Amino acid sequence: MSTNWSDDIVICDLADEPALSEELNDIYAKLRDTKPGTMPNLILNLGGVTYLNSSNIAQMLRLRKALIESDRRLKLCSVADPVWSIMLLTGLDKVFQFFPDKANAIAAMQMDMAKKK
Repeated sequence: MSTNWSDDIVICDLADEPALSEELNDIYAKLRDTKPGTMPNLILNLGGVTYLNSSNIAQMLRLRKALIESDRRLKLCSVADPVWSIMLLTGLDKVFQFFPDKANAIAAMQMDMAKKK
């Protein structure tokens, strides 16, 4: 479920399959359909996710690419140990930015946004 935390930050609380794939697709569709210059920064809360498959990883990388192309940020938070293991094994721990919880992710996002101004 997506929550507009502010005009510039959207937080998505994700759960396991089959909802995970659907939610990631919905998020991408919303980002793709936004007007130029209005794309938000994105925080994916993975607290409800216990497993990622290759399709989920591809969806997350596609989100990251779309955000980077629009000079926006993607941060992941509340990653459970089984998901963290997948991130380490695939080398994605060096690709994504991780935070222990939503509050830390929001604070880091706000700091990034303040630096850009």
